Amino acid sequence: MIQDRNIYFYHKHEPEIQKEIDSLNTLASQYGFTVVHHSKEANIIASLGGDGTFLQAVRQTRFREDCVYVGISTTDSLSLYSDFHLRDASNLMDAMTSEQMEVRSKPTIEVTIDNHTTYNCLNEFSIQSNIVKTFIMDVFIDTLHFETFRGDGVVVSTPTGSTAYNKSVNGAVVDPLLPCMQITELGSLNNNHYRTLGSPFILSQDRVLTLKIVKEGNEHPTMAMDNEAVSIHNLEKIEIKLSDKKINTLKLKDNSFWEKVKRVFV
Repeated sequence: MIQDRNIYFYHKHEPEIQKEIDSLNTLASQYGFTVVHHSKEANIIASLGGDGTFLQAVRQTRFREDCVYVGISTTDSLSLYSDFHLRDASNLMDAMTSEQMEVRSKPTIEVTIDNHTTYNCLNEFSIQSNIVKTFIMDVFIDTLHFETFRGDGVVVSTPTGSTAYNKSVNGAVVDPLLPCMQITELGSLNNNHYRTLGSPFILSQDRVLTLKIVKEGNEHPTMAMDNEAVSIHNLEKIEIKLSDKKINTLKLKDNSFWEKVKRVFV
């Protein structure tokens, strides 16, 4: 049961969702929740939408560790981050005021660009060529030069993010109880000059992955942190590791990660 009940509803400003907000605010008040209008005042942040909206809710509220996030689907189908339908919001309120919910911590990865700017990702970090041309990166695991990659790019995912972009490029689905990150290649070129592992690989929480961009006229690749693009000119080095920061999410006790995977994919 959640003790503090200050709830903030994060949603896109679309007419069809806006119509539901007033009734949702009224329902929350009836169940003893205080609806706040700024995320900093909330200890519960409820995302209204799909998984993309949930990722934006976490990012826009700066990956808060002192609150819990919950996903509410606005479509007919549930997703990996959404346990409830908007049309059944009363079930959510019932669950949060009883013993039906539990808190699950989800790992994030930390991405540092050129020893300067640091980002967190809940799902994945990806880097790709922004022109119709492959680009080259030296790949280091800790201090070991592991390989020289030439291709379209790579995806580095968390265990929960392994079901997203990573899965679409034939990466493995990873149990979120494993503290690790997965690296999956995008269109790698393998010949007598360039050779990569050619398959996804998993690094433990103690490893640091470093990508060094080889200067060959393509030092401005496209990068994405979850579903948000980042553009940096003259990029040289990216360091990626599992972060100490974890995101707390609310889930139904009988709706585990693998039950969600089965529901969505099988």
